Amino acid sequence: ETAKAHIRAKGEHPFRVIKQQFGFQKTRLRGMLKNRCKVNVLAALSNLFMARRRLLCST
Repeated sequence: ETAKAHIRAKGEHPFRVIKQQFGFQKTRLRGMLKNRCKVNVLAALSNLFMARRRLLCST
């Protein structure tokens, strides 16, 4: 169970960043294309947010 929880925690972390840091708590029905585009942008921002220390240290 500990191994499963460890894997689950790594998978859930990006979603926590998207929800908490970028305020993506609730979605509006705007059309599938617009929602998909917004989620893709938020995922890219989440990746940058989580890698910010490594990016700033390398300069």
